Amino acid sequence: MSTLVAIALTTGILSAIWGWVAVTWSLLSWAGFLGCTAYFACPQGGVKGLGISLCTVMSGVFWAEVIIYGSQLTPEWAMLGYLLTGVVAFVMCIQAKNPWLAFVPGTFIGACSTFAAQGDWQAVVPSLLVGLLFGYAMKNSGLLLAERWPQAKKT
Repeated sequence: MSTLVAIALTTGILSAIWGWVAVTWSLLSWAGFLGCTAYFACPQGGVKGLGISLCTVMSGVFWAEVIIYGSQLTPEWAMLGYLLTGVVAFVMCIQAKNPWLAFVPGTFIGACSTFAAQGDWQAVVPSLLVGLLFGYAMKNSGLLLAERWPQAKKT
Protein backbone atom coordinates (compact mmCIF):
# COMPACT_ATOMS: atom_id res chain seq x y z
CA MET A 1 0.00 0.00 0.00
CA SER A 2 1.38 3.40 -0.90
CA THR A 3 1.94 5.98 1.82
CA LEU A 4 -0.63 8.27 0.24
CA VAL A 5 -3.33 5.58 0.19
CA ALA A 6 -2.55 4.59 3.79
CA ILE A 7 -2.76 8.19 5.01
CA ALA A 8 -5.94 8.72 3.00
CA LEU A 9 -7.48 5.63 4.58
CA THR A 10 -6.61 6.54 8.17
CA THR A 11 -7.60 10.17 7.57
CA GLY A 12 -10.99 9.10 6.23
CA ILE A 13 -11.69 6.83 9.18
CA LEU A 14 -10.49 9.32 11.78
CA SER A 15 -12.37 12.18 10.09
CA ALA A 16 -15.61 10.28 10.59
CA ILE A 17 -14.69 9.71 14.23
CA TRP A 18 -13.76 13.38 14.60
CA GLY A 19 -17.20 14.36 13.30
CA TRP A 20 -18.81 12.27 16.03
CA VAL A 21 -16.41 13.56 18.72
CA ALA A 22 -17.08 17.18 17.73
CA VAL A 23 -20.84 16.77 18.01
CA THR A 24 -20.63 14.69 21.21
CA TRP A 25 -18.29 17.13 22.96
CA SER A 26 -19.91 20.29 21.50
CA LEU A 27 -16.73 21.26 19.66
CA LEU A 28 -16.48 23.30 16.47
CA SER A 29 -15.98 20.63 13.80
CA TRP A 30 -14.57 23.10 11.27
CA ALA A 31 -12.02 24.41 13.80
CA GLY A 32 -10.95 20.85 14.56
CA PHE A 33 -10.38 20.24 10.87
CA LEU A 34 -8.26 23.40 10.81
CA GLY A 35 -6.23 21.90 13.67
CA CYS A 36 -5.77 18.74 11.56
CA THR A 37 -4.76 20.93 8.63
CA ALA A 38 -2.18 22.76 10.72
CA TYR A 39 -0.49 19.50 11.67
CA PHE A 40 -0.56 18.15 8.11
CA ALA A 41 0.84 21.41 6.70
CA CYS A 42 3.63 21.83 9.26
CA PRO A 43 6.97 21.05 7.60
CA GLN A 44 8.17 19.29 10.75
CA GLY A 45 6.50 15.96 11.51
CA GLY A 46 6.17 13.77 14.57
CA VAL A 47 5.90 15.00 18.12
CA LYS A 48 8.07 18.05 17.40
CA GLY A 49 5.75 19.02 14.54
CA LEU A 50 2.79 18.60 16.87
CA GLY A 51 4.50 20.91 19.38
CA ILE A 52 5.31 23.52 16.75
CA SER A 53 1.76 23.34 15.37
CA LEU A 54 0.38 23.69 18.89
CA CYS A 55 2.54 26.72 19.71
CA THR A 56 1.79 28.52 16.47
CA VAL A 57 -1.94 27.83 16.41
CA MET A 58 -2.33 28.96 20.03
CA SER A 59 -0.26 32.07 19.39
CA GLY A 60 -2.65 32.85 16.53
CA VAL A 61 -5.62 32.60 18.89
CA PHE A 62 -3.85 35.00 21.25
CA TRP A 63 -3.02 37.51 18.51
CA ALA A 64 -6.59 37.44 17.19
CA GLU A 65 -7.85 38.27 20.68
CA VAL A 66 -5.37 41.16 20.86
CA ILE A 67 -6.78 42.53 17.59
CA ILE A 68 -10.40 41.99 18.63
CA TYR A 69 -10.10 43.56 22.07
CA GLY A 70 -7.65 46.24 20.97
CA SER A 71 -9.98 47.33 18.18
CA GLN A 72 -12.87 47.60 20.64
CA LEU A 73 -10.99 50.09 22.82
CA THR A 74 -11.63 52.91 20.38
CA PRO A 75 -14.45 51.79 18.06
CA GLU A 76 -15.03 55.36 16.91
CA TRP A 77 -11.51 55.42 15.45
CA ALA A 78 -11.63 52.50 13.05
CA MET A 79 -8.25 53.48 11.64
CA LEU A 80 -6.57 52.51 14.91
CA GLY A 81 -8.08 49.03 14.62
CA TYR A 82 -6.67 48.71 11.11
CA LEU A 83 -3.27 49.93 12.29
CA LEU A 84 -3.35 47.43 15.17
CA THR A 85 -4.18 44.66 12.71
CA GLY A 86 -1.15 45.57 10.62
CA VAL A 87 1.18 45.69 13.61
CA VAL A 88 -0.08 42.38 14.96
CA ALA A 89 0.17 40.71 11.52
CA PHE A 90 3.79 41.86 11.41
CA VAL A 91 4.43 40.37 14.86
CA MET A 92 2.69 37.12 13.83
CA CYS A 93 5.26 36.79 11.06
CA ILE A 94 8.37 38.06 12.85
CA GLN A 95 7.80 35.73 15.81
CA ALA A 96 8.92 32.98 13.41
CA LYS A 97 12.48 33.81 14.46
CA ASN A 98 11.68 31.49 17.38
CA PRO A 99 11.87 27.90 16.07
CA TRP A 100 8.76 26.89 18.04
CA LEU A 101 6.81 29.69 16.33
CA ALA A 102 8.38 29.28 12.88
CA PHE A 103 5.29 27.79 11.21
CA VAL A 104 3.62 31.07 10.19
CA PRO A 105 0.59 29.43 8.52
CA GLY A 106 -0.22 27.78 11.86
CA THR A 107 -0.33 31.20 13.49
CA PHE A 108 -2.73 32.45 10.85
CA ILE A 109 -4.87 29.29 11.14
CA GLY A 110 -5.29 29.99 14.87
CA ALA A 111 -6.09 33.64 14.27
CA CYS A 112 -8.54 33.01 11.45
CA SER A 113 -10.30 30.35 13.52
CA THR A 114 -10.75 32.85 16.32
CA PHE A 115 -12.05 35.52 13.96
CA ALA A 116 -14.46 33.01 12.36
CA ALA A 117 -15.79 32.15 15.83
CA GLN A 118 -16.24 35.86 16.54
CA GLY A 119 -13.62 35.82 19.27
CA ASP A 120 -15.04 32.83 21.16
CA TRP A 121 -11.63 31.45 22.11
CA GLN A 122 -13.24 29.16 24.71
CA ALA A 123 -14.84 27.22 21.83
CA VAL A 124 -11.91 27.55 19.42
CA VAL A 125 -9.07 26.41 21.68
CA PRO A 126 -10.38 22.94 22.63
CA SER A 127 -11.55 22.35 19.05
CA LEU A 128 -8.13 23.23 17.64
CA LEU A 129 -6.33 21.17 20.30
CA VAL A 130 -8.36 18.03 19.70
CA GLY A 131 -8.09 18.65 15.95
CA LEU A 132 -4.31 18.82 16.22
CA LEU A 133 -4.30 15.48 18.01
CA PHE A 134 -6.53 13.98 15.33
CA GLY A 135 -4.22 15.36 12.62
CA TYR A 136 -1.27 13.76 14.35
CA ALA A 137 -3.14 10.46 14.62
CA MET A 138 -4.32 10.61 11.01
CA LYS A 139 -0.91 11.15 9.49
CA ASN A 140 1.15 8.98 11.79
CA SER A 141 -1.24 6.03 11.78
CA GLY A 142 -1.20 6.21 7.99
CA LEU A 143 2.60 6.23 7.94
CA LEU A 144 2.65 3.26 10.30
CA LEU A 145 0.11 1.38 8.20
CA ALA A 146 2.10 2.00 5.01
CA GLU A 147 5.29 0.84 6.70
CA ARG A 148 3.77 -2.40 7.96
CA TRP A 149 1.56 -3.29 4.99
CA PRO A 150 3.12 -6.03 2.88
CA GLN A 151 4.05 -4.75 -0.55
CA ALA A 152 2.80 -6.64 -3.58
CA LYS A 153 5.49 -8.36 -5.58
CA LYS A 154 6.20 -6.80 -8.93
CA THR A 155 6.48 -9.32 -11.76
